[in-house]
Amino acid sequence: MGLAVGLVAVLAAAHLPGVANGSIRGRIDVLHEPAPSPGRPNVTDLGMKDVHPSGADGRRSVVYLETAPRGAFEDRGDVRARMDQRNETFVPHVLAIMTGTTVEFTNSDRTYHNVFSLSRTRPFDLGRYPTGGSKSVRFERPGIVRVFCDIHSHMSAFILVFGHRYFDVTDQAGRFQIDNVPPGTYTVVVWNEALPREVRRLTIPEDGGEVMMNVTLGRARQ
Repeated sequence: MGLAVGLVAVLAAAHLPGVANGSIRGRIDVLHEPAPSPGRPNVTDLGMKDVHPSGADGRRSVVYLETAPRGAFEDRGDVRARMDQRNETFVPHVLAIMTGTTVEFTNSDRTYHNVFSLSRTRPFDLGRYPTGGSKSVRFERPGIVRVFCDIHSHMSAFILVFGHRYFDVTDQAGRFQIDNVPPGTYTVVVWNEALPREVRRLTIPEDGGEVMMNVTLGRARQ
């Protein structure tokens, strides 16, 4: 998918002394009509062509800087995130994290689940576990991880792993905000599971402030 290409595993400091950092915010509108998500693919199908979103979750996008600002490394400690299994659905459907994050896969259903991924970024198979159970995976490399359940073929999700903290997942209204961006010109990428990547070039001025970016993805069906 090329997500790892161009990502820099250099973490920028939260605020550089004497520099007025800015923020990038806006809205991503997805005009296409999400189609039902296909079932679990065969191993030979993992090129991820013709992947369609499921319901409103398919309208969520991830906005990120293709190359992070260079700066000091951060000691993030033990960072954890959660992807629940609820009503035979992964919640959230799209999760964005930094490298070194441990994701808890909790089973809140009244049935067994078996979470796995064949993605090159982080392959894993957690085996079957019952209601109330939770198993975890640590993600060390940037890239895209597609997640499935070996028991329920209709279940799927995406985990986007970044080597920096300059990213955000849009909310239900398509809004996003990336804060504490040092002055400079950046390539900003919009990722959506069912559409080609959209790329913009934006500049944070020397005195900081907010920079707006509104993007429309896809075309309405006739």
